[in-house]
Amino acid sequence: MGRWEPDASARLRQAAMELFVQQGFEQTTVADIARAAGLTSRTFFRYFADKREVLFGGATALENHLVEALADAPGTASPMEAIAVALDSAAEVLTDRHWSAQRQSVIAANAELRERELIKMASLSEALAHGLLQRDIADAEARLAAEAGVAVFRVAFERWVAQAGNQGLSDVLRESFAQLRALAAEPN
Repeated sequence: MGRWEPDASARLRQAAMELFVQQGFEQTTVADIARAAGLTSRTFFRYFADKREVLFGGATALENHLVEALADAPGTASPMEAIAVALDSAAEVLTDRHWSAQRQSVIAANAELRERELIKMASLSEALAHGLLQRDIADAEARLAAEAGVAVFRVAFERWVAQAGNQGLSDVLRESFAQLRALAAEPN
């Protein structure tokens, strides 16, 4: 394929993921990715700042989507219900379980990537807490609800990518929130 072929970004993402899975993230170079996609390294850098961005490039868009969904949650929703509505909307964006599972395995195999994933999750928690503050929720409650919601999201996402069935992310998120409510209701 020549570099003038359409959908260079998707080709680069696919080539990168295949190489990350086959030979590991650290062993894969930008030149390897570009070559596998039939493109040049220069073309790679038009789409991605570095090879990590193949895995994390959509994080800002996902965060913005979730914050918008939080703002659109019913005004009568409790902080946790509003967070659940926001996180449920992630299923609209995260639709490719196969790619998500590959991404998760690449991140799990690399300490630097795991650290970056944690930073992205902390950023998401801060953004959701800020969204709750905009809904006139007290700071401590907003932060607790956002942190708990992100923890539920991480657990649900890991369950979703690991499962073999057809259950959607939205269903797994709802089950995970129900489990959290049951745990919170347990007597001391």
